[in-house]
Amino acid sequence: MKKTKIIATLGPASDSEECIREMIKAGVNVFRLNFSHGSHEYHKANLDNVRKIAEELGENIGVLQDISGPKIRVLELPEPFLLKKGDRLDIYRHTIKANQKAQNHYEVSTNYNEILGAVRVSEAIYLCDGSIKVIVEDVNQDYLKCQVQNDGKLASNKGINFPNTKINIEVITKKDKDDLLWGVKNDVDYMAISFVQNAYDIKNAKQILAENGNKTAVFAKIEKFDAVENIDEILNVSDGIMVARGDLGIEVPFYKVPSIQKSIIKKANEIGKPVITATQMLFSLANNKSATRAEISDVANAVLDGTDAVMLSEESAVGIDPVNAVSIMAATISEVEKIYPYCNFNHDKRDMTDTIAASAVQLAKDINADALICLTSSGASVKKMARYRPDTKIITMSHCDKTLKSLSICWGLSEAYVVDKAGSLHELLQNCVRVGVKKGIMDKSKNYVITAGYPVGETGSTNLIRVLGKEQIEYYLNL
Repeated sequence: MKKTKIIATLGPASDSEECIREMIKAGVNVFRLNFSHGSHEYHKANLDNVRKIAEELGENIGVLQDISGPKIRVLELPEPFLLKKGDRLDIYRHTIKANQKAQNHYEVSTNYNEILGAVRVSEAIYLCDGSIKVIVEDVNQDYLKCQVQNDGKLASNKGINFPNTKINIEVITKKDKDDLLWGVKNDVDYMAISFVQNAYDIKNAKQILAENGNKTAVFAKIEKFDAVENIDEILNVSDGIMVARGDLGIEVPFYKVPSIQKSIIKKANEIGKPVITATQMLFSLANNKSATRAEISDVANAVLDGTDAVMLSEESAVGIDPVNAVSIMAATISEVEKIYPYCNFNHDKRDMTDTIAASAVQLAKDINADALICLTSSGASVKKMARYRPDTKIITMSHCDKTLKSLSICWGLSEAYVVDKAGSLHELLQNCVRVGVKKGIMDKSKNYVITAGYPVGETGSTNLIRVLGKEQIEYYLNL
């Protein structure tokens, strides 16, 4: 039973019912819908299939909607430009027809002309998702005059990054707002916002959701240098974080990415917010049956860093064998969790629920409990319990299926079950025991630590710990 979760991106290679079913069996906990590609109709079909198959298998599977954001790209070229070191590249501040003006002189434009007004002389620009570097030599009212720093092939619609420029654009585009409303309508479990720069970007996304009566968990994708600078304020307003290492490795020096990853995971762990490590974790599996040793170590290190989840992108969306990719990731997680530093009590106790959670984890360890069972209304107490990284498995019970889905991305939550709503604590514990025995997760010969709250059903009310053994289980069964 792995504790670190797996997120798999759905795409042409994995969107069949058979493949979705086998990926869940192999270890997927959350499916990602990538809104940089595909229509609303395509994603709706995938969402429906995931939910149908998860119900058939009796698994608590979440759905993450990844909003595409304002990806800056080169517009259409007549043909790929074979750029050489020392060539001149003019990037126009208005839309033009791209062309090769002379043997070593090229002209292009972008889909975000207004951004170029923030660029200054001597700043670097990266094209083709980081493979081509140019330096700005001059800025005028028509274009940026740039010198190419290395050979490379520039093709149509390739991404552009501005690692030295604070571009300060709205990260929620018209398309993104339409996509967010689609997510509201279809009740996705998480939304990830791309190219976040600061806390305002997350607040803006949440405002759009609030105006439509929605409180879906919003994750900030950290893939820009200014997001790294503003990580504390972003963490405070986000429901979770994704370390998106693809664009991040272009926006900051690539050799800084590992230390940034570790720092962000540590900060997220400290305040009990889920964190995802993403991009190229097992990238060679997109075209091969086996992963490199370096990729296996990358997954292992992310797990040991304390990430809640690791994510497959191309590997599962367009790879040659998505199920194999999930199986390799799951096997890696299970093996490295044998040496995981469990029961981390170094975090500050910020409120009573933190103290209850830490005490429950310690008690479960001391009595060698078979499971920690958390009865929760909102899911907040479960996240706090997971923050202390117990070796004991965590079983979640709630009267709200939406709450259980919202916890599918969190570390350590092995099983989740719906229980009937109760009017009293006594009735709630009775419902819990009956479901536990019926589902085969409670055994009279073992001990269980249960946390719950009174008044029943109130968010943030977790205030008690109970130990259930043979006598207590029999008592509630016989009521």
